[in-house]
Amino acid sequence: MSDITSRTTNDDLASRLTHPRWSRSNRYDARWTIENQMGPHALWLLEWLAPALGLEDLRPGARVLDLGCGRAMTSVFLAKEYDVHVTAADLWVKADENAVRVAEAGVGDRVLPVFAEAHDLPFGEGSFDAIVSVDAYQYFGTDDLYLPTLTRLLKPGGRIGVVVPALREEPEGSEPPEHLKPFWDPGFWAFHTPGWWRRHWTRSGAVEVEAADWLEDGWKDWLLWSEVCAEESPYPWMADMARESVDLIHADEGRALGFARVVGHRR
Repeated sequence: MSDITSRTTNDDLASRLTHPRWSRSNRYDARWTIENQMGPHALWLLEWLAPALGLEDLRPGARVLDLGCGRAMTSVFLAKEYDVHVTAADLWVKADENAVRVAEAGVGDRVLPVFAEAHDLPFGEGSFDAIVSVDAYQYFGTDDLYLPTLTRLLKPGGRIGVVVPALREEPEGSEPPEHLKPFWDPGFWAFHTPGWWRRHWTRSGAVEVEAADWLEDGWKDWLLWSEVCAEESPYPWMADMARESVDLIHADEGRALGFARVVGHRR
């Protein structure tokens, strides 16, 4: 999907990123995923989220909000794999840019890009059958008051599911894990354990929590993806960001960092 040349052939790249756990994601062009990435491999994480969220059970044409969709890769995936209508909302990527991307992917009739801030979503109550957020919810969802405001957009019984970078254990006091201090960014304080997310959602009273769990060996997927993006990203700032992730994950080796999946339905 790009004319950008690279050190690695497309076949070699596809082979390197073909994953035994993520059969649906394997069908997507590897170069396209790299060019449109904004962090960990969003399609792998969405494919992990999908069964817990029950995406297969949604009727064709069901309405899904993809919150913090980035460059709309996850929105394209949702439309193609589950035949749903997706509202692709993001603050960092303009809707016009995503509109071109989804049209090129052949789902312009099923994905509506929207430029929106998570605390000011222009949708009515009960607008969606499901809400999805991949590698974005940690930026706004730790607020105690946020989930009840968001889930009003769900139909009664509708599900919300998120995947976020996470910690195996909550740090004690105000210091990060010792081995991660050289790499720690203040934004990492938004990373929490699955148990923390379960309590956070449960006490909101907005949802019945159905799942809050850890992606086994997720750090290995994160490392592989970051290594490939560091080598292959056509954008220098993205390659630099990927190299920082490689250093971080190598230092950790799964001791503290990974991914949490959280799913609940509106009461």
